Amino acid sequence: MPLIHRVRILFLASLIGAVASAALVAVGAPASERFVANAISIASPGPTGAAVVEISVDRWSTEAEHNRLVNTLIEQGQEKLLDTLRDLPRAGFIRTPGNLGYDLRYARKEPIEEGGERIVIATDRPISFWEAANRPRTIDYPFTLIEMRLGADGTGEGKLSLFTKIIYDKNRKQVVLENYQSQPVMLTKVRREDKDPGGWYSPGSPPLR
Repeated sequence: MPLIHRVRILFLASLIGAVASAALVAVGAPASERFVANAISIASPGPTGAAVVEISVDRWSTEAEHNRLVNTLIEQGQEKLLDTLRDLPRAGFIRTPGNLGYDLRYARKEPIEEGGERIVIATDRPISFWEAANRPRTIDYPFTLIEMRLGADGTGEGKLSLFTKIIYDKNRKQVVLENYQSQPVMLTKVRREDKDPGGWYSPGSPPLR
């Protein structure tokens, strides 16, 4: 039986918590940033090993989109939160070399100490036909969450949780993240790079999903 890692994390306050919302740098103006990192997974269940991952942000989510997600989770729960997230315009994509990527739905960032920044990204993870038809336990963990912390030089580290459940605890008034895997994928050597280096993806490429 897979381990379930239940966490109460302040970083998701930037995704769901109204307190952190005011500090986030999220403007409606067009933005375009690309990040590359080494992804290292030793978690179970799921594949283990290391790979290079590309995360591209085409736009930052607006305050209105953020508040819509917050209110949906608090008032209607995870299932409706998933529907609302899927309704948001594409915010970017994530992929590894040689593989088809998939779209990101939410991206926000906030300044941190010494000129750095914290970036929080969320999306609905791909659900296979088999998983949808058979509905194993993983079906209750429909979100993929990414957190990256970069210094002023544009480099840093982060975490990627592939299978995540998001719950709002009304009694404690806090968000609870439940990760299906024993631990998140670690992102090392995260670095900001040119948006289109002529490599994996370009604006003329077909949609990722």
